[in-house]
Amino acid sequence: MPEADEEDDSGEEMPLSMRLSIADTLTLGNATCGFMAVYFTTTGILIPHLTGSDESGMARHSAATAVILMLCAAVFDLFDGLVARKLRSSPMGAELDNLSDLISFGLAPAYFVLVYGMVADDAHQRVAALGAVVVLLAVVLRLARFSCVTLKDGMFQGMPSPFGALTVVSIVLLELPFVATLLAIVGTAWLMVSRVEYPKPRGPLAVAMLSWIVAAMGLLAAWAFEAPGGQLLLQTGCALQLVLGAVIPLFATARRVNNFRDNRREARAAQLP
Repeated sequence: MPEADEEDDSGEEMPLSMRLSIADTLTLGNATCGFMAVYFTTTGILIPHLTGSDESGMARHSAATAVILMLCAAVFDLFDGLVARKLRSSPMGAELDNLSDLISFGLAPAYFVLVYGMVADDAHQRVAALGAVVVLLAVVLRLARFSCVTLKDGMFQGMPSPFGALTVVSIVLLELPFVATLLAIVGTAWLMVSRVEYPKPRGPLAVAMLSWIVAAMGLLAAWAFEAPGGQLLLQTGCALQLVLGAVIPLFATARRVNNFRDNRREARAAQLP
């Protein structure tokens, strides 16, 4: 009997709170992609600029790689939620998700904006740094609010942080004048903390989002390798990303208005004798 007790003690299972589920592993992949995006932005864009290197091709490849890694982080973020709903998530799944999102969709795009302010010819470094801080704080506030506020099923309040991060990066890649770029970035940050409703990516919408991410990766690859028309294709994709960010909440608003009208009609019909 004592020997049996010793075997039970030695074979004690890991506490449930310390186990990682499949969804948690995908979430960690999200964080890894965000960190590597910062790495490529630093080594391929910032350091060559500070050392006076004129390797524009390297900067182009590194910028494309950094953005593709953010897109991969968005894919991990999309699938960890789906897997968690289908299978299970560990007790620390929600915390892991928020921390990973902060790295991939807060730090990485904000750092991208900061580096843009340092390397672009018409940019102002300190003003760009302020814009980067605005992006980072918007994501921090959005993630904190998401953890505390209970919303109706199927909707987000404010632009989701992955969509916001990709929109911010798209604004930078469009190479607009500095003032227009900064205003668009601040506007995107405002949308992330606003009360504007965005639908959650489920069902056909999740498939459409995944298809758009794959298409965006293709556009970035064509731009990085200087394929014919690659610059135009990339700018078209970035512009479409901005249009989607502005148009998607209009559908949610229109649906809410229609539901309100339907409820009023039903209330009036119920009052009739």
